[in-house]
Amino acid sequence: MRALIAIFLLIAVPGVSVALDSTAGPIRAEPMATGLDDPWGLAFLPGGGWLITERGGRLLHYRPDGEAVAVAGVPEVRAEGQGGLLGVMVPRDFAEAREVFLSFSKPQGTGVGTALAVGRLSEDGARLTGVRVIFEMSPGSSGGRHFGSRIVEAPDGTLYLTIGERGEREAAQDLSRHNGSVVRIARDGSVPEDNPFVGVAGALPEIWSYGHRNPQGAALDAEGRLWVNEHGAMGGDEVNRIVAGANYGWPVISYGRHYSGLRIGEGTAKPGMEQPAHYWDPSIAPSGMAIYSGALWPDWAGDFFVGSLKFGLISRLERQGDRLVDAERIEGEETQRVRDVVEAPDGAIWFLSVGQGAAYRLTPE
Repeated sequence: MRALIAIFLLIAVPGVSVALDSTAGPIRAEPMATGLDDPWGLAFLPGGGWLITERGGRLLHYRPDGEAVAVAGVPEVRAEGQGGLLGVMVPRDFAEAREVFLSFSKPQGTGVGTALAVGRLSEDGARLTGVRVIFEMSPGSSGGRHFGSRIVEAPDGTLYLTIGERGEREAAQDLSRHNGSVVRIARDGSVPEDNPFVGVAGALPEIWSYGHRNPQGAALDAEGRLWVNEHGAMGGDEVNRIVAGANYGWPVISYGRHYSGLRIGEGTAKPGMEQPAHYWDPSIAPSGMAIYSGALWPDWAGDFFVGSLKFGLISRLERQGDRLVDAERIEGEETQRVRDVVEAPDGAIWFLSVGQGAAYRLTPE
């Protein structure tokens, strides 16, 4: 009976859509998948299907007709605290290579760390084969916090992976550890020769940028530049444009405070450390992020859509020069704890709601 119930819950039958208010007029929010258990990542497949990860360790493949299957062959994860099966990325050449990339919390002896694996999705979409781990962070962390774990394919085919500092604040300033960094690797896990710390004594060569707290959103803009958002402590959530070799300051500078109310580090600025393009105070607990193309809403071209895990909304940010500013907050019953936001190939905006256990598709009403 339980198996039958599980199969039933995996059938993505679109439900009744609702209208959400926005400055561009009413937005239709249509549920595309329901019955999800702590959904974390969403990625689209050529031909109309999509993949969803659940933090507990399940990868779901939804076919274009809405039928879904739990994919076998997923790597072992340690689903404790904030860890588990997290990001998913389908590369541009999927139609030929059929590779799928997954980030997850990998057991490392008595500890656990952010890792990146790749496998080939079978023709029927029911199994990953040839799964191999191509990167895992330097071990030594035993806590269950701050895994980061968004995966982005760069225009040159290299891969960016965001990694939280795992609750070890000072490690984010230590180039001999991957904690609190964005790493850049090739598809096979090797290190590109033009990474900024290649050949630097005492530095790990995978590191692209550092000084991050817990970056859970990442996306490319129209010019191919990488942006990430990251959780602050009490206030100080940030959006940053990532520059090779740059230090983003955590825990030396921050616009937030410790949960005790005490000041963090040395203040809000220091020479040699980057300033955010935007910060939130109070915190919204940002997660998945999309930078919109303008396909269905031309006035929103280049705008950032950031999911909030705290306030139940999607924050739309507009770019003003080098800064981002709050433009509006799209919210309703559907936007409870938004974990991921992704633009679909047709220009619709999809998001995952942890609170609703569902995936929604946004289109103009």
